[in-house]
Amino acid sequence: MAKLPPYTSTGEYVWHYTYRFICGLIFLFLILPILIVLPLSFNVQPYFSFTPEMLALKPEAFSLRWYEDILRNGMAAPDEPLSWAWFSDSWNNSQWMRAIRNSFFIGICATLLSTALGTLAAIGLSRSEMPYRRMIMSILISPMIVPLVITAAGMFFFYSRIQLSQTYIGVIMAHAVLGTPFVIITVTATLVGFDKSLVRAANSLGAGPITTFRRVQMPLIIPGVVSGGLFAFITSFDEVVAVLFLASPEQRTIPRQMWSGIREQISPTILAVATLLVILSIILLTVLELLRRRSERLRGITPG
Repeated sequence: MAKLPPYTSTGEYVWHYTYRFICGLIFLFLILPILIVLPLSFNVQPYFSFTPEMLALKPEAFSLRWYEDILRNGMAAPDEPLSWAWFSDSWNNSQWMRAIRNSFFIGICATLLSTALGTLAAIGLSRSEMPYRRMIMSILISPMIVPLVITAAGMFFFYSRIQLSQTYIGVIMAHAVLGTPFVIITVTATLVGFDKSLVRAANSLGAGPITTFRRVQMPLIIPGVVSGGLFAFITSFDEVVAVLFLASPEQRTIPRQMWSGIREQISPTILAVATLLVILSIILLTVLELLRRRSERLRGITPG
């Protein structure tokens, strides 16, 4: 922690620590709901509140039963001894495991599609000879601005006409539409510091557009591409509105399963799943920060 210089006035000294105190309050305001969810997921009782035993930190008040319920809920024989047959039963029949499979499958496919489209769009928009760049950029990032329920309703009516509603392809395309703007913005920000003379040098040496992109541009912008892809994956993984409009029970994802659990059968299993999602988000954000620092080093920027 940097020390204040000796010539700091009393007012500056007071404001320095007042500012830190305000930042701490904002941090608590943002993080407190997550901190409450974590211990509640270990509650031995089927409640969404702290029991007296939990507040007294009694070991018998805590349990992993709701994490086990993620594997057991919907199984044909949940009480059988652990074996390959038990895990196969959980993998094929557990409602939460089916939702987890769908979330990762849809999220990965949508991420690959949105990353490819968003990267190509960002490279095209970064070219100075591209006409109407601002207008095209506004149209491409409009899914971030338009209320999601309007976008999902429009997708539902359009996909219903072309027989893509309630299919995996339809849900993947919908999630790709929602994730592409994040890729465009992230890759565009990376291309701001890209030295275009490298492209001209590659062209002067006889490299074609594809070779120039693969050997010159891509290695330098890859941190931005991966960061945009991670944002697209998080967007797909957390999406529930489009799934409510477009998905059938076979395409039920984790957010959709949590939504159904809250409406139909309130269970602390939802808190256990939420805790796992928080851990996944922390891992992804850590990767994003590492990629951001690598991108700064590649562009010659000293991390602050």
